[in-house]
This record gives sequence, structure tokens and C-alpha cells, in this order.
Amino acid sequence: MLFADRTDAGRRLARSLSWLRGTDVVVLALPRGGVPVASEVARELRAPLDVIVVRKLGVPFQPEYGFGAIGEGGARIVDDHVVRQAGLTRQEIASAEARERVRLDHLLGRLRGGRPPVSLAGHTALVIDDAIATGVTARAACMVARARGACRVIVAVPVGATGAVAALRRDADEVICLHTVPATRGVGAWYGDFSQVTDAEATALLGPGLASADPGDAAPDPVEVTMDADGVQLPGTLVIPPRTTGLVVFAHGSGSSRRSPRHHFVAAGLNRAGFGTLLVDLLTADEELSRGCVFDVALLAARLTAVTRWLGAQPATAAIPVGYFGVGTGAAAAVAATTDAPRLPVTAIVSLGGRPDLVGGRLALVQVPTLLIAGGADKAVLDLNQRARTQLKCESRLAVVPGATHMCDEPGALGQVTDLASGWFARHFARMSNITAAA
Repeated sequence: MLFADRTDAGRRLARSLSWLRGTDVVVLALPRGGVPVASEVARELRAPLDVIVVRKLGVPFQPEYGFGAIGEGGARIVDDHVVRQAGLTRQEIASAEARERVRLDHLLGRLRGGRPPVSLAGHTALVIDDAIATGVTARAACMVARARGACRVIVAVPVGATGAVAALRRDADEVICLHTVPATRGVGAWYGDFSQVTDAEATALLGPGLASADPGDAAPDPVEVTMDADGVQLPGTLVIPPRTTGLVVFAHGSGSSRRSPRHHFVAAGLNRAGFGTLLVDLLTADEELSRGCVFDVALLAARLTAVTRWLGAQPATAAIPVGYFGVGTGAAAAVAATTDAPRLPVTAIVSLGGRPDLVGGRLALVQVPTLLIAGGADKAVLDLNQRARTQLKCESRLAVVPGATHMCDEPGALGQVTDLASGWFARHFARMSNITAAA
């Protein structure tokens, strides 16, 4: 026996992590067993406490043996070796994932109680569990933390199987384990009391942490602004949270506007992550009725360039790094704007259901890091984005939202889009901040 119980383990682990006190760390507990351990760590570090919810995918005839894991925001890990070893079929894998997805959503609702997650954008995520046996849940937690914008991920546990801890170092920036033990003995055997933690116990420990955990203040009320684009007045809705590290300009596609509930959903998520947002109509009301204007990428790009320069001329936004979130033809305009005006101070681009075919051969000229997001069921646009990815020479990634159609309107899909966008912007805004600080 190494530890009397999880509280004892948490106190000992906290002492080994005292060097993190005073840093921008957020403590994330893997429920439920990790919560008592993480609670002690958060108290010692005086850091925000939240949960990071993942569910192990167990082999049907041996549920304790995981072949993978899923996490909030659509994170998914499958160990192909275990799948082959267990002889699992696609149907068995899909059934296990569907079953655990329901349980994940239920557990998340019980533990968070409807409260928004603590922002990880630009912060160090300290993932805590009571033990590591196979490491699959911790790997999924690392993926979720990065998707939510963490700039660094540390996994810390009191005890873990030697091989699993070593393998986890490929997924985390750092792994801290007080005691590594042989995998032949269950990790729970190293505790005097390893009884199951109930939802009520976990919620009681998380309540104060979640209530006080707020790395960024709540976003202020939106401000309506008007921007001049070569004599055309463009209306916009601007939100700038305190201590924001970046500002995302939305460029919508045809048939949409800055009033779109979809855009407001994503913008609200970015605001919670600490980013400013500007929802803007790049066309006038009359121009919106003209098909020629709606699909005029050069015109849209010129307007977006004018908006970006307007932000650079305002005292409140001049020093804030800018990113683009483009949808449909708006995504094509975002790409075109950075190639038409290569000195435009744009740090990152996120494209949702974008039309890269509308920018022709200019994809190879893009220098701004670009994340392409497409729905898995939106075959035509997914194909366009797959081809576009091969033409991009800049840092890029194609993220597919499983089962989602063109605008990701399926339950949970837009939340995955928000997490993907938040993570991409957080990484590149943080990189720009580091460059600026070094200069």
C-alpha cells in the first residue's frame, strides 16, 4: 500500500507540483476517481478546478480492458492493436461508442450542473487521475485539453503502470507519476481505500472549484459598430473580453448574416475561451440580394481586408492579434484576403464548410495557418476540402466532424466545431504573443 486513500494521494501529489503555483495552470480532474486527488492539488496550487470528461471504450466480454476512449468535444482514440487482438467488429466498436457517448453526456451534465467549462485557451492544462492502468483515458483527456485551447498539457497521477506511463509521454508535454508499478497488479491495490467515488461526492468537491474558477472574466455586452470599406458602411457586432489574447472576425457565407444563431453560438464559445469576436456583414442589404455579389470572392475579400485594417486603426483593438472564421464563401474570402494582402496582420484561419474551389490556384500562396473543418456527411464539400489540403503549403489541418452535414447543425456538432476553432486560435494567438514578447 502506497496511499491511505485518494485524499492522501492528492496531498502528496500536490507537494510534488508546488512549482506550478502562481502559473496559468487549470487543474482538470478525470471523474470520478480523479476528483478527490485533483481537489487537493487545486487547493495547494490555488488554481481553478474543472473536470475533463472522457469515457473508456471497453471490450464487450472484458469491460475493464479498454480498446479506446471518447471525450467531450468529439475526441476519440482507438487502439488498433487491442481491436485486432480482441477481434472486435465495426458494429461492436460503434455500439460501445454510442453507449458511452450517452453516459459521457449524462456525467458531464451531472458534474458541471449546466455551468460552462473553465477556459483553457492559452493556459496549462494539468490533468489529474487517481491512477493510470492502460493510459487510454488519459490520452483522450490530452486530446480534449488541446482541442479546448490548452497551450501545454501535463498529466499527473499518484501511481501508474510503468509501460502506460512511458507511452503517455507521446501525448502529454510532461507526465508526473509519483510511483510506477508493474502492470500485472491492479493500480487500485496500491490504495488502502479505493472505493468508488459517487456523483454526489464528486459534485461536492467540484462545486467550490467550478464556482471560483474563472481564468478570464465574463465577456462584456456586445457593441454595435460601423466600419468604412471604401465608402461602404458595414455593420458589425464586437465583443472584447478582458485580457483577450486574440480577436476573431467572422465572414459568413451566402444566405446568412451576422445575426445567424449558428455564428452567435460559435462566437459565444470563443468569448468564453477568452477571445474577442467581430460578427460583420461584408455586403449591404441590396448587395445581399445580388447573386453576383454573394459569390464575388474578390469583393468579399476586399471588404474583409478593409474591416481588418479598421480594427488595426482602433485604439481598443490595434494591438490584438486577428484571426478569421470563414463559412462557405466567407471562408474563400478569408483565404483570398490573406493572399491579396500578404502583409495583413492575420494570425490564423478557420474554415467551416468552406469553398476553397472559389479561390483557384491561390491556395498554394496562403501563408497563414489554416484549419479546414467539414462535416463527415457533407461528401461534396469534404472532397473539396481534402483536395484543398493537398494544395496548401502553409501549416494546415483538416478536421472532420463525424456524421455532420454541411453546417454541422446536428446535436453536439457545432460544439465540436467551437472546440476545434478555439484550440486552433489559442495555439496560434499564443505563438504570436510569444513572438511579440521576444521582440
